[in-house]
Amino acid sequence: MLSSVLHPSFALRLAIFYAALFAALGVQVPFLPLWLAAKGLDASTIGMVLSVPMLMRLLAIPLATRIADRHDALRAIIAIASALAMLGYGAMGLAQGALAVITAFALASIFYTPLMPLADAYALRGLGALGRAYGPVRLWGSAAFIVGSFAGGLVLDVVPARDLIWLVAAALVMTASAACTLSPLAPRETSTAKPLRSARDLLRDPALLAAMAAASLIQASHAIYYGFSTLDWAAAGLDGSAIGALWALGVVAEIVLFAMSGRLPVAPTTLILFGAAGAAVRWGAMAFDPPAVLLAPLQCLHGLSFGATHLGALGFIARTAPAEASATAQGYLAVALGLAMAAAMGVSGVLYARWGSFAYVISWLLPAACLLWPPAGSRAAHSSIARYRDSGPHSQVLYIAVSSRPLRYFMWGERPPRRAIQLRTCSG
Repeated sequence: MLSSVLHPSFALRLAIFYAALFAALGVQVPFLPLWLAAKGLDASTIGMVLSVPMLMRLLAIPLATRIADRHDALRAIIAIASALAMLGYGAMGLAQGALAVITAFALASIFYTPLMPLADAYALRGLGALGRAYGPVRLWGSAAFIVGSFAGGLVLDVVPARDLIWLVAAALVMTASAACTLSPLAPRETSTAKPLRSARDLLRDPALLAAMAAASLIQASHAIYYGFSTLDWAAAGLDGSAIGALWALGVVAEIVLFAMSGRLPVAPTTLILFGAAGAAVRWGAMAFDPPAVLLAPLQCLHGLSFGATHLGALGFIARTAPAEASATAQGYLAVALGLAMAAAMGVSGVLYARWGSFAYVISWLLPAACLLWPPAGSRAAHSSIARYRDSGPHSQVLYIAVSSRPLRYFMWGERPPRRAIQLRTCSG
């Protein structure tokens, strides 16, 4: 069995890698603009620099994930990308002038941006072989994000903002070190199913496209929250500690869901719909400038709007994409999420400047549209309903659904839908 060749500490090593990766992100997201300003860059140039990763990911993620799939080398590509990202951020720290900073950041982003989809593909494959859930391991990344953010704030009190980049670089040293300790995956099993003619065949799967579109819209609905909630709360009179606590509360809610996910008998599509519903309630309330007493429970909905959507999208891909294209599918999802978020962030400033907190109405429209997705997903599932499922060390079961309600295929968990044809082929 695949699990017999995996190291017993696979999940622990993966959790350490996620923690190191997200600790770096927890420093970078809130404090990179401060570092750029301390380097003498003006606001327009800072905006240009911050857009660099969104552009680089369009090239880097599909290329890295495709190479990893083609050569069955997820662990090796993660280790190489982590090391080169570490060197790239070190070069950023030494760069002088806007052009040098942008160039170094672009090179670092080429190797840094693929790390998340590569890590998720590695995690889903390895943890699936072990019969372990993804969420309880991934939650250590979310916890480390909080630690990284608080650590960055503490360091900022004692060192100049010009030196904050070295905190990111230090976290990436830990990331690269943790990547080198990741357990090797078992060789990929040869599938008897018809192979994909190319990675682009994934983009012809209507059900997969529907899931990626739904997840992208729900995650993009967070744009106003990410960009302007701090300003909005500060204008309402909340102090810095209260604002920080609200942000932390949202991540804690996400961690709680991840911790519970292994015990939740919920299918991926159901998680995506829960994410859409949570986002719709959250942004619908935020649009009407709720009193401070309601902000805490609304922040707890981050566990659904972000956490459930994230788990559902990854789970859907794990069930739908063939093993030989699992990393490529994760890469396509990451690119779709990045494009949707970039577009949403691009218009969020205009919307907030014009409407203030009422701009959350536009955020509400995105998940509300996704709640209309099940009928479309049901029709699309006709083309994706056949797949192989591992039923033991000596056999495989091929389920071909002929139900008039093919969406049930994605909802039934470990049991086949009604009126399914079960074909058993023995390999031993």
